[in-house]
Amino acid sequence: MTIGSVLKNLQDEFPDISISKIRFLEAEGLVTPERTPSGYRTFTAKDVERLRFILTAQRDRFWPLKVIREALDAMDRGLTDPGAALGERPRPPAPADDPDLPGAEALAAPPELRLTRAELMDSAGLDDRALESLITFGLLRASADGHFDDAALAIAHASAALARFGLEPRHLRPFRTAADREIGLVQFAAGAPRASEEELAARTAEVLRQCLALHTALVKAGLRAGS
Repeated sequence: MTIGSVLKNLQDEFPDISISKIRFLEAEGLVTPERTPSGYRTFTAKDVERLRFILTAQRDRFWPLKVIREALDAMDRGLTDPGAALGERPRPPAPADDPDLPGAEALAAPPELRLTRAELMDSAGLDDRALESLITFGLLRASADGHFDDAALAIAHASAALARFGLEPRHLRPFRTAADREIGLVQFAAGAPRASEEELAARTAEVLRQCLALHTALVKAGLRAGS
């Protein structure tokens, strides 16, 4: 948008707005429109929303430019709360739910699959030696009747995919160790005196979901720190 279009866009809401006012806010570094090769300012929809925030903060909250600048800096660093009213100080948002994490209901659901050893190998593309190695290193565990469930199927597929990157079952042993430790924490945290079987299952699933969220966030943070 040109500066004239921006003025027209904001004038109904802010009758006192003027081109000189927009230029002043630009000179103060509160908004930074791009320039065409011929020197004309061009504003994006984001620039207009930024101007609307500034003008609302001035009109409704009487914020000085210093406070507005601090609020804009906070917004630029991600401290935008979708629930906050326009012109309020930005706050850190609540973390978004990771769509890849299973819900508590899915975690508490009993297994639906019962696969034979041959069926599991066929699905994951594993040979007998690779499957035996996963069992040896504790990554796969058959049930008492010798079958493998849906969790084992996911483990087998992930292990087969990682093998293509040179990660053998012996390299994946730390995942088993970490999972066992997390399971111990889940059982400790979910235990409640006089809880019914349904309540215990629900608590266990929710604690497990939060542990998975923590694990995922720690991995993300670690990868970002190392990049």
